[in-house]
Amino acid sequence: MTSKELQQRLFAVGQRIESAATQAGRPPHAVRLLAVSKTFGVEAVAQAVAAGQRAFGENYVQEGVEKIAQACALGLPPLEWHFIGPLQSNKTRPVAEHFDWVHSVDRLKIAQRLSEQRPEGLAPLRLLIQVNVDGEATKSGCAVDEVRALAQAVATLPRVQLRGLMCIPDPSRPAEQRRAPFKALAALLAELNAAGLALDTLSMGMSDDLDDAVAEGATIVRVGSAIFGARPPKAPAA
Repeated sequence: MTSKELQQRLFAVGQRIESAATQAGRPPHAVRLLAVSKTFGVEAVAQAVAAGQRAFGENYVQEGVEKIAQACALGLPPLEWHFIGPLQSNKTRPVAEHFDWVHSVDRLKIAQRLSEQRPEGLAPLRLLIQVNVDGEATKSGCAVDEVRALAQAVATLPRVQLRGLMCIPDPSRPAEQRRAPFKALAALLAELNAAGLALDTLSMGMSDDLDDAVAEGATIVRVGSAIFGARPPKAPAA
């Protein structure tokens, strides 16, 4: 993809966000675009940076850490890196050391390790609890009825800052049911704030459903294919 094509795609996504926010009576600046650069090389990141994008999401620890280093080596301006994929406890250290946000905290052990391993010289690592809004056993995320206890525990940890919630709803939902999980996550955030927490972030909505997510209060939308195009196949593990 050429730089011009990527710039046009970024602009189109920005227009979608602005339109959805305006229709919902929200200011467009209340919604941040996270460009999901997983499986794309640092060259694609550089093209997006040239078009004004500064926040990027990665799903795989090793790939993300390498890309962050490559971006620094290219002399790109300071970027904000979000880890958005499933996180195993034995891989928390590089995430704690290199990323700015983690969207996929689903149990206390992960948050505790991130807290312990976050270097003291860095700003607090901003955390989101991933919620299994569909209640499916095969889905990642904390069960809805366990979110409050987890949030209250995470909020007490040093060197991390709990900022809100994230979800990845079932993409096979009929169009008329797409808003339901986003509405549920927004309601859950409101419940947590009513219980004394001060959370401000809802990470929800991707390329196909960001309009519905923005309508229900998303503050971060995670967009990959609508910006970078179809993903290249992931290389098999050695």
